Amino acid sequence: MSTEPRTFDDLLGDCVHCGFCLPACPTYASWGNEMDSPRGRIDLMKGLETGVLVLDSTVGAHFDRCLGCMACVTACPSGVRYDLLIESQRAKLEAATPRTPLDRAFRELIFALFPYPNRLRALAVPLLLYAKSGLQRLIRRSGLLTRLPARLQQLEALTPDVSVADLRMPLPEFTPAATATARGRVAMVGGCVQRTFFPNVNAATIRVLAAEGYDVLVPPSQGCCGALSLHSGRPSEAKRFARALIERFSREHVDAIIINAAGCGSTLKEYGELFADEPAMRDRALAFARNVKDINEFLAAIEPIAPRHPIAKRVAYHDACHLAHAQRIRAQPRALLNGIPGLELVEIPDGEMCCGSAGTYNLFEPAAAREIGDRKVDNVVRVQPDLLASANPGCTLQIQSILRSRGARLAAAHPIEILDASIAGRVLSSG
Repeated sequence: MSTEPRTFDDLLGDCVHCGFCLPACPTYASWGNEMDSPRGRIDLMKGLETGVLVLDSTVGAHFDRCLGCMACVTACPSGVRYDLLIESQRAKLEAATPRTPLDRAFRELIFALFPYPNRLRALAVPLLLYAKSGLQRLIRRSGLLTRLPARLQQLEALTPDVSVADLRMPLPEFTPAATATARGRVAMVGGCVQRTFFPNVNAATIRVLAAEGYDVLVPPSQGCCGALSLHSGRPSEAKRFARALIERFSREHVDAIIINAAGCGSTLKEYGELFADEPAMRDRALAFARNVKDINEFLAAIEPIAPRHPIAKRVAYHDACHLAHAQRIRAQPRALLNGIPGLELVEIPDGEMCCGSAGTYNLFEPAAAREIGDRKVDNVVRVQPDLLASANPGCTLQIQSILRSRGARLAAAHPIEILDASIAGRVLSSG
């Protein structure tokens, strides 16, 4: 993929309006509105560029309602870089479109919190008390939440389960290979939501890499990768996070940089394009991006040496959009799961459709996210799995939230957690 900068007009001109993107787009599937399809949004962008349209709140709403799932990028036969187009357009939207004070305040709250692991960790303590004290159950049953604005209701509904063990789980800076001789040396990006609310995913990643013969480094003091900021029209903020992460990891000499969160991984691999207009930084960003590997991608490319023990589970694998569409990683997690004896892997109908999480989308557009998420959950339930495999924390939170609202339960795990349990010979819970 070329990293030479292309103008916004060049990227717009790649679209030939063939319509292949329409059936792939979740928002078009929901509403059948041309302006809420990738092709329609590109038309709006062209209208804005030529001065035919003005970027007001009505036009801006169509860009806000885009999930950024990149299913259209997979579907497009012309290679339209809709990912770059929507990121650029959202930056213009954030700079030029007035938002209501409440909207502005909510967005600032999210971006003052989610990209900062230490702040999330501080938040986890009252969340733990909220859940364990019985207050959460009482408030949910009382109906008080329905009196809150929809976004605040959604924020509460997505609250993950937090345990004391999670808060105490260490993230070691160095873990040696569990083999007599190390096959290599890798560094892991800890993530923000991942390391705070899904620490066992990081722990499982380290254990599996060590079992497969790799020394694992987790550089301390690493911050956010910038994914949420980049996908939400805040490129300057994303660059600030990216520079710091590149600087931190540049001190390590490793064979690969491992990431286990789909949304983060797609952004890490786009660092060269993020800094395409900054020649002094671009080469460093490109070198970093070339070394990034999703954990499924990395493990599927090596010969396994750790034994796999049976797991007698029916597992539905959910394609996280930024893994399947943005990174084009589909076969690798399936291959890893299929390599576990006794595991039955089942496909989810319309599996490539988004679950409605899409980074911050389910917080900013809760009604649309719920409609899209309901379709996903209907399809998950239809295949009657014992366990849901999902390679992105946001997807897991979204699907579990909808299941919970229906009074249903379905255990979820990252594919690396399932592989870790198989290597360790550990029983996986289905509840």
